[in-house]
Amino acid sequence: MAPLKLGMVGGGQGAFIGAVHRIAARLDGCFDLVAGAFASDPARAHASAAELGVAPDRSYADYADMAVAEAARADGIVAVAIVTPNHLHGPIAEAFLAQGIHVICDKPMTATLAQAQSLAKVATASDAQFFLTHNYTGYPMIRQARQMIAEGMLGDLRMVEAQYLQDWLAAPADADNKQAAWRTDPAQAGGGAIGDIGTHAYNLACFTTGLTGQALSATLTTHVPGRAVDDDARVTVDFPGGIHGHIWASQVAVGHENSLTLAIYGSAGGLRWAQEHPNQLWFTKLGQPPQLITRGSSASHPAANAVTRIPAGHPEGYLEAFATLYREAAAAISGAPRDTDALLGIADGLAGMKFIDACQRSSRQNGARIEL
Repeated sequence: MAPLKLGMVGGGQGAFIGAVHRIAARLDGCFDLVAGAFASDPARAHASAAELGVAPDRSYADYADMAVAEAARADGIVAVAIVTPNHLHGPIAEAFLAQGIHVICDKPMTATLAQAQSLAKVATASDAQFFLTHNYTGYPMIRQARQMIAEGMLGDLRMVEAQYLQDWLAAPADADNKQAAWRTDPAQAGGGAIGDIGTHAYNLACFTTGLTGQALSATLTTHVPGRAVDDDARVTVDFPGGIHGHIWASQVAVGHENSLTLAIYGSAGGLRWAQEHPNQLWFTKLGQPPQLITRGSSASHPAANAVTRIPAGHPEGYLEAFATLYREAAAAISGAPRDTDALLGIADGLAGMKFIDACQRSSRQNGARIEL
């Protein structure tokens, strides 16, 4: 498959996630970055484009102009990656979808539920596709866990535990910390820990089990004085069939760097996975010793092998998981035969925003049970 022409909005000089998306997009040779509106400041946008080798006539100061101009070009972009702060995801995605350009959007889908609902309407009316990059769903051992659960290897599911713990916001952030500035601004982020990492934990719980929460009760706390968003979230989720879930997301848990963990327990067995050791999955059958399944090993499922690039024992992680999502998006855009139903889209993004919104409403009501 020839590389698809890709554009990017955001991700210019000093940005973190933009560079990650660019690496992921080119890792498997599926995309070629040819255009972008890399920053809201025109000078920085054009300087970023020059650094990235994007031609001056494909560097834009405004995303709306970019959407119209690229749609009109015979060699225009096929897809755009959106890597801006959350509050801009919705309007940018709508502008490109309206021009028939596919959208690959970083999570969460938007900053508010209202924005997500507006985007969902535009996406439904567009011929272009919308992809959401919850990157942890691209890990081989997460695909393994998903398949094992689907095949009934855990028996009847009972409990789902997902935790995402960090400590990088345990103290007031420096004034020049760009990442902290927008992620702790409710107008740009829409929420704190619950939106930034809590939505990852919830999405992973749903992705692996195939379940969607029915209701939840949440307590969102702000520990750092003066902070305008939550930095710790405790959520109890009711899944169908009486399955109990718990989500803990914290950015003030001192001693944790990027500790995303998932545990799922059923009547016949349990699974445990940790993002900081992503090539390992622990599986325990009832009454038997724990079994360590490693990526690429003889116990690795075809669903996991399909997204494995290198031999067993060679570390494969964060960037490759992102690249898996780009590769699958490219295949979907190109109309290639689908060998997976793991791609996330508008429905998943909307579910994530409903989760965040319900958590915020529940917490304001002292942990009241809120329907999802």
